[in-house]
Amino acid sequence: MTRLAQTADLTDIQQEILSTVRSFVDREIIPHAQELEHGDIYPQEIVDGLKELGIFGLMIPEEYGGLGESLLTYALVVEEIARGWMSVSGVINTHFIVAYLLRQHGTQEQKEYYLPRMATGEVRGAFSMSEPGLGSDVAAIRTKATKNADGGYTINGQKMWLTNGGSSTLVAALVRTDEGADKAHENLTTFLVEKPAGFGEVKPGITIPGKIAKMGYKGVDTTELVFDGYEAKATDILGGVPGKGFAHMMDGVEVGRVNVAARACGISIRAFELAIAYAQQRETFGKPIAQHQAIAFQLAEMAIKVEAAHLMMVNAARLKDAGKRSDVESGMAKTLASEYCAEVTTQSFRIHGGYGYSKEYEIERLMREAPFLLIGEGTSEIQKTIISRGLLKEYKLKG
Repeated sequence: MTRLAQTADLTDIQQEILSTVRSFVDREIIPHAQELEHGDIYPQEIVDGLKELGIFGLMIPEEYGGLGESLLTYALVVEEIARGWMSVSGVINTHFIVAYLLRQHGTQEQKEYYLPRMATGEVRGAFSMSEPGLGSDVAAIRTKATKNADGGYTINGQKMWLTNGGSSTLVAALVRTDEGADKAHENLTTFLVEKPAGFGEVKPGITIPGKIAKMGYKGVDTTELVFDGYEAKATDILGGVPGKGFAHMMDGVEVGRVNVAARACGISIRAFELAIAYAQQRETFGKPIAQHQAIAFQLAEMAIKVEAAHLMMVNAARLKDAGKRSDVESGMAKTLASEYCAEVTTQSFRIHGGYGYSKEYEIERLMREAPFLLIGEGTSEIQKTIISRGLLKEYKLKG
């Protein structure tokens, strides 16, 4: 482990998992990340390696073939993987959210059907809330599932920003159903949609148009999903009860925000590592630039930000593991970690000088990846809305 971002009170098993993952990152991800990212190439060999390590089953209970580890363990694993290449952590993120939703809210039949195959990576999950023009107003979802006379549903509409949209084989999609509730969010239902991996019309009623071109976060596929008369069964509803989708997804998003915080911590650690190494090699005025106070102070500031973000991320994960509501804490962790990630990466870029602008240097890639974390799982402005509402509720004046 590096000096930065170490976590106290880990079990021997957790330490062994993290040591194994870190070795894998150093050996299999970092040496290949630049070439794969620049070519926007899906990291299939790396994904296969993660399958062999059992990473896809990390949080899936042992009774379903997983490792039965905690969210904290998962977050620390994500931090290590994102240190190597953020796109690889994206490959497992939505998979874990779907597995978590099944574990927490699925029927027994759904758990037995999906979780063992998700634990091995045979079934890969994607998570879908967003739509074109929707933004953060989840309750305004327009994709609709209309109930048929036979008890099934016909789904029509367009979903947006699916990470693993093409490579996944199971999508947890939030759509509108007619439950007759007064509140819009109580008319939303999560459907478990099975499909083959690929692009185009992958199944009757389901089209994955293709990969969305992005400035960063390459390699992993980000897509749209178009429903056009897709026929779903009532048993495809997560938990078997319609109208519970919003609550399900908000539970999953808390996990997702811890994940984004962990990814931001991983990128920050790597940006710091690159900066402090470069600062000891590059010389100006007869000495390494690390010995100039202006640079030394920047390195100190970066380290402080990395540590603060890591500790807040760990706290949010531990609260969620304890079964406590953690929307405020996960929002705080996501906000601080993503904002600090952007700052630390920029500081590292500036320390690299002109070389940081070259595609030959790793920091150039990190500069394109960090901004995504300011947006993913809700912007900082959305997080502050959630945080302030929670605080006002907790500190509400009496009388």
